[in-house]
Amino acid sequence: MTGARAFGKGVAIAALGATAVYGHVLYPAYIGHRSRGLTPSQPEDPEIWPGLSVVVSAYREAAVIGAKLDELIGTDYPGQMEIIVVADDAETAAAARRPGVRVLSSGERLGKARAVNRGVAAASNDVVVLTDANAVLAPHALRAAARHFADETVGAVAGEKQVDDPAGAQGFYWKFESWLKQCESATGATIGVVGEMLAFRRKAFRPLPGDTAVDDAWLALDILESGLRVVYEPEAYSIETSAPDYSAEWERRTRIVAGNLDMLWRRRSALVPGALPVTSQLWGHRLVRSSFGPMAHVALVALSVPAARHSWAARVFLVGNAAGAASAGVLMKGGTPPGPSRLVAQVFFLQAVALGGVRRFLAHDRPAVWPKPERQAPAAPEASPTQLPAAAGPATTQTSRAS
Repeated sequence: MTGARAFGKGVAIAALGATAVYGHVLYPAYIGHRSRGLTPSQPEDPEIWPGLSVVVSAYREAAVIGAKLDELIGTDYPGQMEIIVVADDAETAAAARRPGVRVLSSGERLGKARAVNRGVAAASNDVVVLTDANAVLAPHALRAAARHFADETVGAVAGEKQVDDPAGAQGFYWKFESWLKQCESATGATIGVVGEMLAFRRKAFRPLPGDTAVDDAWLALDILESGLRVVYEPEAYSIETSAPDYSAEWERRTRIVAGNLDMLWRRRSALVPGALPVTSQLWGHRLVRSSFGPMAHVALVALSVPAARHSWAARVFLVGNAAGAASAGVLMKGGTPPGPSRLVAQVFFLQAVALGGVRRFLAHDRPAVWPKPERQAPAAPEASPTQLPAAAGPATTQTSRAS
């Protein structure tokens, strides 16, 4: 091999390697460095709390909707609040009917995005909160989110997602995601939002396309394009039951990857450098990690196979990949890899998920309506060690009394 060819091959391998690790290593290092020394905003309680319209989009959630409504009605939120349930199956709609709760039902399943559109259209308060029926909100989650809206530059508040298995692989993944969002928010705004707890200004909402599979991400991008910020609030956390098995998690996450790629393709002008303050996040947190990075990883493995005959580095790389694939296999079978291998297993699982999501995107398999798992009643959330202090004196929550 000539010197020029060897140099070119080295550059190509280096580029593939950088792309492969960018989403999981380089981007986190970059955003962590950018946020160093920056303190996320910690607004004080406002004198007048904004009115909240809490929208719960529920389908086949009859087993958990009652507990969700008890949680919302019993909240300590001191301002006005109305509760709207969008339930497109008769069982959930019937279970949700009670004083102080508005129930919207079309009688047919129209998808999450259309349910959100209908719920927001029915809302009457300045701030809308989206939450899922099976997500248990922290006692002070609504207060923690609502106080940010005293800042007129804030258009939405992203809550934190926790799972009921914090020591498991899924719990580790969400802790890492939360750290990324906190770093992004400290630099000005984040693109990372979850449907379990998302609050936003009603006047900033634009109706969502009914065929999107990532309603929360689409909504956040709408708000960012309007010039408002999306900030992260760790105290506005929710707890959700972790996926019962990784086959269900595979279906959910590959669908989300395909939906994100579809959103980024349809809104590709946001990827132009300088288009938005969060353009680098769209590349690092969304696009490279969920498509280019895993594809570069596969290319490196393919190049390493013939090179392993004469390169010890290629052999070490292949052995490491085999170990990572084996640890991911433990996850897929419902096990928990020991110690640090949890991180390796999660990374390899996410690489496989990303490739599966790319395949679904290319096959136009990104449905806005998807299979729903059976639900079980959630457990009450444990107190966060940094939980907001309770308000002095008794707090009264006002709910609308529409039937």
